Amino acid sequence: MRALLTALLMVSISMSGCISGGDGSEEFEVDATEKPGWEVGDWWLYTFETSQFGEDTARLVVTEIDEDENQYMLGISSEREAQRHAVINHNPFLGRVIIDDLAVYENGEPQSVFNFPWNEGDTWLFTLLGESWMAETTGSLNGMAVVKASSSSGHSLEYHFDGTHGFIDYFEWLDQDDELQFRMSLTNTGSDYRGEAWFIRATDLKDRVFEGPIDGEVTDTFVDSGHPSGIDFNYYVFYIDVAMPQGGTGTLSVKDHAGNSILTRTYTAGTQSQELATIQSRTDEYTLEVTLTGGQSSIHFMIAGGIENYWEL
Repeated sequence: MRALLTALLMVSISMSGCISGGDGSEEFEVDATEKPGWEVGDWWLYTFETSQFGEDTARLVVTEIDEDENQYMLGISSEREAQRHAVINHNPFLGRVIIDDLAVYENGEPQSVFNFPWNEGDTWLFTLLGESWMAETTGSLNGMAVVKASSSSGHSLEYHFDGTHGFIDYFEWLDQDDELQFRMSLTNTGSDYRGEAWFIRATDLKDRVFEGPIDGEVTDTFVDSGHPSGIDFNYYVFYIDVAMPQGGTGTLSVKDHAGNSILTRTYTAGTQSQELATIQSRTDEYTLEVTLTGGQSSIHFMIAGGIENYWEL
């Protein structure tokens, strides 16, 4: 019995070195504490999940390195995913990335999503996905830094940085009701990418939800005055989410200042649809007109002006 108690004591002492603090969490340990160095052609294959589109798979690709501007450029191997980001704004890791700390851009300003070198308990602030976040490095998982963040509106983020592969292993965004808004999970990675990649630099022009029944017709307006950089848009990217249950019907049209229609849709009873597409752009003021019948009917309309960046590596 004495020998057994001695053995148990030795096991207990040996295990104590794997515990950090009093909460039973594993000792904080990450594979790499400094920022990674990317090369053109480096790629990460992700499964993307959104509430609007379900699952899709595409590669994020390093397409350019501008040492003078201290920036990487990240494109994506799916033109469709680039369009979705342009109008839905769900993937924050497309476009310009600061070389020094991998900061990504929100409304033209770099945001420190990562906090190198990683130290457990570090906290910091940044803005992303239209929310202001308080972030904390809460621990590590299989050699990856684990970050959790919350916003004042009740949204939450959790993401894991993989130092071995030099980028995100997992990223999840939930709203105030714990409903999934965006998730990305790493499935593979590599270098020397060969193929096409896109990034659409976008400006939101209109985002509105119409709910029935509507007495008559509802009108709204939006103005295309070009991108803040002074560059004209290549095209508009629009997204329409339609629900016409219980016999509802609806129409949607977008007209220029002269009354010419650039987009027209008619929806019949029972329609449940989502549409993502592009249309030609021109600097103008537009009128949005919507009709809806049925108490549960709705039309969600979003449109953004896009400047397309395209690479063939």
